[in-house]
Amino acid sequence: MSELARVTTSVLDIAYEHSGPEHGALAVLLHGYPYDVRSFDEVVRRLNGQGMRTIVPYLRGYGGTRFLRSDTPRSGEQAALAHDLLEFMDQLQISQALLGGFDWGGRAACIAAALWPERVIGLVGGGGYLIQNNDNAAKPLNLAQEQAYWYQYYFHSARGRRCLEDNRHALGAHIWRLWSPDFAFSDATYNATAKSFDNADFVDVVLHSYCHRTGSADGDPRYAETERLLRSQPKIGVPTITLHGASDGVTPVSLSQNEERFFTGQYEKRVLTSVGHNIPMEAPEQFAQAVLDLAP
Repeated sequence: MSELARVTTSVLDIAYEHSGPEHGALAVLLHGYPYDVRSFDEVVRRLNGQGMRTIVPYLRGYGGTRFLRSDTPRSGEQAALAHDLLEFMDQLQISQALLGGFDWGGRAACIAAALWPERVIGLVGGGGYLIQNNDNAAKPLNLAQEQAYWYQYYFHSARGRRCLEDNRHALGAHIWRLWSPDFAFSDATYNATAKSFDNADFVDVVLHSYCHRTGSADGDPRYAETERLLRSQPKIGVPTITLHGASDGVTPVSLSQNEERFFTGQYEKRVLTSVGHNIPMEAPEQFAQAVLDLAP
C-alpha cells in the first residue's frame, strides 16, 4: 500500500507516494501532462511484488506539490522539472535510482540521465529521447504533427488559458481520448487523476511549459545554464529501454526513428501494440518489466 509523504527542496514542498521493501532496489517514477501518480498504480504493484521499492512524486503544479514562495516563477520548462528531480533525490538522500517516466516525467528522467548519469542506474523512457531541441523551436514539423500539437498553440492564447482555467478536467479527458485511442478508461479512473489538476499552480505551470518550448516565454533564470547545456541535445550513456505506444495520438512512433544516435550505452526500443501515450497505465506489465530488466 502506497504511503503519502512530503519533502522540501529549494523551491517546492513535494508530495510523493512511496511503497515496497525499504531496502529493495529503487525506482523513481515520473508522470506528465495531463496525468499524475495514478498512471503508475499497476506498475508500482508489480514492482513491489518483485521486491522493488518505488517512489512516485507529484510534479510541480500537480496534486499536493506546492511552491514555497509566491514570487517563484511558475515555470514548466524542462530544466525546472529536471532540477526538481535532482533536488528531490538529494533531499531524500537517494544516491542512485532507476528512473522511469513518460511525457514531462520522461523528459525530466532523460535530462537527469544525460547530465547527472552518476545518479541514474538505468532509464525507462516512455516516448523515447524527450530532451527538447529549443534551438529548432521555430522549425515546423510535418503537417500531421503540427495538427497533433494543436493544444500547444491553443495554450499560447488568452482563449486557451481561459479554457484550461475553466475546463481543465474536460480538456484533460479529451486529450486522454485523443492520445490513447485504444484505451477504454472509465470516468472513475480519469477522475482519480483529474483532481490533481485543481492545484493552484497547475494552469500557470502548464501554460509556461508549452510557451517556453517555442520561445514565447522566458525561462526561470536559475535554470538558464542547464537550458544552455540542453541545446546541445546531450547523449545518454546509462542503460536505457525506451517504450513507444504504437497508437500514440500525439507522439507517433515515427518521431522516435533513428533515436539510437542519442544513446551511447546499452539501449533497446520496444514498440507496444494498441498502446497510446499513457504507457504505464495502458501497459503496466510491459512498463514494469522494462524497469525490472534494468534493475541491479
